[in-house]
Amino acid sequence: MGTAPATPAVEAVGLTRAYGGVLAVDGIDLSVAAGELFALLGPNGSGKTTTIGMLCCLLRPDSGAARVLGRDVRRDAMGVKSVISVVPQETAVAEHLTGLENLRLMAGLHGMPKDRARSRAAELLALLGLDSRADQQARKYSGGLKRRLSIAMALVSDPSVLFLDEPTLGLDPQSRRAMWEHIAGLKGDITIVLTTHYLEEADALADRIAIIDAGSIVAAGSPADLKAHVSAEPVTTVTATGVSDEALRALRTVYPQAMVVPAGIEVPGADVDLLRVQQLLRPHGVAIDAIGRRQTSLDDVFIALTGRELRE
Repeated sequence: MGTAPATPAVEAVGLTRAYGGVLAVDGIDLSVAAGELFALLGPNGSGKTTTIGMLCCLLRPDSGAARVLGRDVRRDAMGVKSVISVVPQETAVAEHLTGLENLRLMAGLHGMPKDRARSRAAELLALLGLDSRADQQARKYSGGLKRRLSIAMALVSDPSVLFLDEPTLGLDPQSRRAMWEHIAGLKGDITIVLTTHYLEEADALADRIAIIDAGSIVAAGSPADLKAHVSAEPVTTVTATGVSDEALRALRTVYPQAMVVPAGIEVPGADVDLLRVQQLLRPHGVAIDAIGRRQTSLDDVFIALTGRELRE
């Protein structure tokens, strides 16, 4: 006999939610395996936060169904909330309490005995790299440290599923990468559903990604699968100014797939001759600053699926 397929940790079928007659989430289907880090990737206003809100029982779906560890979000909201934690976009810490006091407060709200609360707080401060700041008031933390403290607070109850809504929003690049390391350290121990509009964040962290646009999922798969769906070939990038229609037509006589992008021109394909590209463009007044090659990115995937760049 074959082994029965494992029940998804998080699943949704036809999940829909409208505001004032405008569909924010339009019939979303998704399935997240236990222990997986699953990313919802899309621009601001695409429906990511609304989807998370419904899965966490903070918003009621207009139609469709969703379950978290087999618990129905409509009929068993308390059951869902007993096995999840949520880190919202807005950092929610008590500013005048220390990091340690914030964690003990959260442990108390979950009815944890004082001895266990102290040990759990110490575990989480070490896990999130905050042990040296344990006795410092949260108001003195940087934005990145506050976000780490928020995640530590969400982990106090030892949830089975953790929802992270734009966990690195507003952080500087160095703090964002430090946060990635801490999130990556949680992978496999719990199921994580993360929303982001940072392409490199989804690429670096996620086992699988669902690309969401205008309330609908337009593609889903591993980062490698999504890139292969567009092309496995490299892309020649030309950073340039003065790209006219005439110049593009000249380039397309040899490379029909050449396209204009904000920085200049991109030409997909492994057999693109860099010198030939320059020879075709320069007679038409194109000023070339740089030319090189890169591999297919999630940005290419998003453009192919939606016709525009993710960062608008």
